[in-house]
Amino acid sequence: MAVWLAKSRTITHHLKRKVGFMGIFHQDLWTSSSCKQPGPLSSVFIPGFHEHQYSSTPRLFPFNSSISTRFSLHRFKSTKAASQLEHLYSTDDDDDDNSQDLDFPGGKVACISEMRFLPESAGKRIPCYRVLDDNGEIIVGSDYEQLCEEIAVKMYTNMVSLQMMDTMFYEAQRQGRISFYMTSTGEEAINIASAAALSADDIILPQYREPGILLWRGFTIEEFASQCFGNKDDCGKGRQMPMHYGSKKHNFVTISSPIATQLSQAVGVAYSLKMDKKDACVVTYTGDGGTSEGDFHAALNFAAVTEAPVVFICRNNGWAISTNISEQFRSDGIVVRGQAYGIRSIRVDGNDALAVYSAIHTAREMAISEQRPLLVEALSYRVGHHSTSDDSTKYRSVDEIEYWKMVRNPVKRFRKWVERNGWWSEEEESELRSSMKKQLLQVIQVAEKKEKPPLKELFSDVYDITPPNLREQEKQLRETIIRHPQDYPSDVPL
Repeated sequence: MAVWLAKSRTITHHLKRKVGFMGIFHQDLWTSSSCKQPGPLSSVFIPGFHEHQYSSTPRLFPFNSSISTRFSLHRFKSTKAASQLEHLYSTDDDDDDNSQDLDFPGGKVACISEMRFLPESAGKRIPCYRVLDDNGEIIVGSDYEQLCEEIAVKMYTNMVSLQMMDTMFYEAQRQGRISFYMTSTGEEAINIASAAALSADDIILPQYREPGILLWRGFTIEEFASQCFGNKDDCGKGRQMPMHYGSKKHNFVTISSPIATQLSQAVGVAYSLKMDKKDACVVTYTGDGGTSEGDFHAALNFAAVTEAPVVFICRNNGWAISTNISEQFRSDGIVVRGQAYGIRSIRVDGNDALAVYSAIHTAREMAISEQRPLLVEALSYRVGHHSTSDDSTKYRSVDEIEYWKMVRNPVKRFRKWVERNGWWSEEEESELRSSMKKQLLQVIQVAEKKEKPPLKELFSDVYDITPPNLREQEKQLRETIIRHPQDYPSDVPL
């Protein structure tokens, strides 16, 4: 990093002249109006800074499997490595005295006599990887992972199912039948497309807006309903608030409310996979608000240093509850933070299911084959309220919400592409929505009438042998219920 600081002026000039914006993206790469044929999808990822040392000539992302073994050691350990970097960034007018280089732990640092500060931000924003335009047509020259009919149709039907499930459970909360709910409206593509790109062996550490991953992996509508109603069939035994799903069977770690705590935990899990040489990775999710937590920064640094096979997916939906991203940070979103920590990163259109699928598919391959962390920033929009405890019209306009709901709708966009391939019809659409509605109504009615887990489950599963203080608490609770039975629900078995 220090060598970059020392030669900031010549480097910036050289890279802009050779490969465009910050030496990372060509200026018109991945723009909706003018798209050129890119290289392999892996070349769209922004490298961590240390990766620049392995290229002898400036080019777009010099990554391929043949050099993956060279990433096992990232620091400038030798004069040879330092000289390669020097050759890459040198210019004809570069007359710095190399004898003044500082041999500092971690790598050589060039010394200069001119005081130079890095700018606070770049002139242009990092472009966004996209495959489908707003009409669901493939952008000319797009590089993406091909989808077969079976996977594409399953992705679309899951997106519709998630959308309808959200609507039904949201209405159930508004009717007072469950206590809380959060929708994924507007972010269905991130949910389903990322799930489709992963293996069932990959371990998921979610935030709280990723029920689509469970849906894709086979978690049933009945299981969703049982958790939200907290009945005896809830695998969490009614201990969690609604929407806080978990499933050991589906490698989906139970959701917890505190923001961003799952990120550093995910790195630890990924490192265990690395030690066991598993052919799998960890994928963890967070929102843009979660990146304002210290856990996010600790997790990225932890992952980079340990070279853990973990994929960080940030759903940048513009709002951290009522806080707009303009009030959260001054950086160019989230994607630039990966490079600061030495992590390969990409920004993707989160409302484009094909782009999300392709990016996550490629990121997963890199994480496993190269044993490295990756960061994916998915630009989307939270069309719904933050939760049933929120009224988003108090801090953003209805017109803004309607625009993203109608014009930038990820489900409609993907449907157009599937239909254009001849894989979907209006008749199939009507049948899907009709049958899903009937199923949801029936499941909700059944789940609502089922008994709650027995009272003893409040005190079990924490200790192998229940300690005296918990036994005393259980005794006091039972005595209180006997004295005041009218104040306790009758559907909780004692």
